[in-house]
Amino acid sequence: MAVEVITREDLNEFRSLLLKDLKEIIQSKPQQTKQWLKSNEVRKLLNISPGTLQNLRINGTLTYTKIGGIMYYDNSDIDKLLNGNKVKALSTLFK
Repeated sequence: MAVEVITREDLNEFRSLLLKDLKEIIQSKPQQTKQWLKSNEVRKLLNISPGTLQNLRINGTLTYTKIGGIMYYDNSDIDKLLNGNKVKALSTLFK
């Protein structure tokens, strides 16, 4: 039976290759976001109360789908809501 000796240089080379491979995997895999969010996820995302979320549903600000008593919200609708209510910053504040 042959004995192999692993040196520090071998370990450093292995570490470098491993880090390189992990970086490639992370960069090549786009972040996937869930398309449908439940009420508690939307409340956490927007940092709002259950009552505020209910008001957004009632006044038609935020659309939803109800299946078996559970309400689901389309993530793209939330993005549209946030982008549609953007307030432009005054350019004089940043000079």
